[in-house]
Amino acid sequence: MTAVLAAPSAPAATPALVDLTSTRRSRNGLWAKMPRPVRRLTAPLLILATWWIGSATALLDPALFPPPTQVASTAWRLLSDGQLVTHVGASAGRVLTGTVLGILIGVVLAVLAGLTRTGEDLLDWTMQILKAVPNFALTPLLIIWMGIGEGPKIVLITTGVAIAIYINTYSGIRGVDRQLVEMAQTLEARRSTLITQVILPGAMPNFLVGLRLGLSSAWLSLIFAEMINTTEGIGYLMSRAQTNLQFDVSLLVIVIYAVAGLLSYAGVRLLERLLLSWRNGFEGVA
Repeated sequence: MTAVLAAPSAPAATPALVDLTSTRRSRNGLWAKMPRPVRRLTAPLLILATWWIGSATALLDPALFPPPTQVASTAWRLLSDGQLVTHVGASAGRVLTGTVLGILIGVVLAVLAGLTRTGEDLLDWTMQILKAVPNFALTPLLIIWMGIGEGPKIVLITTGVAIAIYINTYSGIRGVDRQLVEMAQTLEARRSTLITQVILPGAMPNFLVGLRLGLSSAWLSLIFAEMINTTEGIGYLMSRAQTNLQFDVSLLVIVIYAVAGLLSYAGVRLLERLLLSWRNGFEGVA
């Protein structure tokens, strides 16, 4: 009998090899070679370009949807006479004050509820109830209780930030690996050391998620806050523009909110890089 030996066939490409090859090809593309900040600005620039093209081709009614050039001209006019600086400064001050107070209150409550069962029993359900109540529903009551000054505005912003910080930080504390806590207890670490060196660092990623959501909530709460008998702030500027049918000013305020949101997000991303440099997490592929 003659044994017939089959010629060895070429090895089949494994999924891992295919993924690696496609990844290398993508890295050689123009998109992957672009700086990350430029890539992040691509979508906003596309929106701006679509807006400009729609205005230039008359697809958008300029009386109802003013072109970017008119909005830019309005921004320059308000900046020149000092109105824009006044309104943006007033709003930024309220957001900053409410955010700082919200962070302090949210972290303290989250630590009390996260470290002890008694704190959880006393605080957690209350915070969950407040989470389910929309901020604007509190506006009439705050006016009755606190008047029409700065108090209700700051309370609205503080409440939104504190709830976001509490929910995420509490979840982060309860999500710390039990083995790390038991190891620290085995080494007879003090309670303060256990909290500052094990529990709080472990909850830091969740805290930063809460901060990101809290800043978004702060700017949203500002809209309702500045509808409470105020004469300064970008919310007041929006309300006045809607009353007077100044669509260019309304679009300008939307742009300001968008820029403020992006700056807040960038600030949190910077904190993540500084505070979570020890974490070796997945960052996606090119």
